[in-house]
Amino acid sequence: MRILAIDYGDARTGLAVCDPGELLASPLTTITHYDPAEVARQAAQAANNAGAQRIIVGYPLNMDGSAGPRAQICQDFALTLQKLTPLPVLLWDERGTTVTATRYLNATDTRGKKRKQVIDAVAATVILESYLVWRKNHPGEEEPHGTL
Repeated sequence: MRILAIDYGDARTGLAVCDPGELLASPLTTITHYDPAEVARQAAQAANNAGAQRIIVGYPLNMDGSAGPRAQICQDFALTLQKLTPLPVLLWDERGTTVTATRYLNATDTRGKKRKQVIDAVAATVILESYLVWRKNHPGEEEPHGTL
């Protein structure tokens, strides 16, 4: 199944997609916009263009597992997105993904403007990789945060 992952941000939102066999997650693009409704519209279009069958939205829980203000913003975004697409939209725990994305970019010596342009798409890729590993290790189980 082709899955689109979203790392939602106030100014930049990263998108990543996996292959139909769910083996490889790759950065897709970064949406640069401040209006959540416009970002949702562009993300829904990207999912359609990529042939996605499911959308995963990063859900930034606090380290203790509680949902803070940023998690609520992402949940609201996911609800807006759900109204624009017939695809299932799921929230996925994204704790630590930006740190992991930063490590990847450090390892490839990606700096400056190039780093700013790709970090969100790389973070979306990390979110998607985490989800794909979970799916592989929990076949047939319901996702922890579920669909909206």
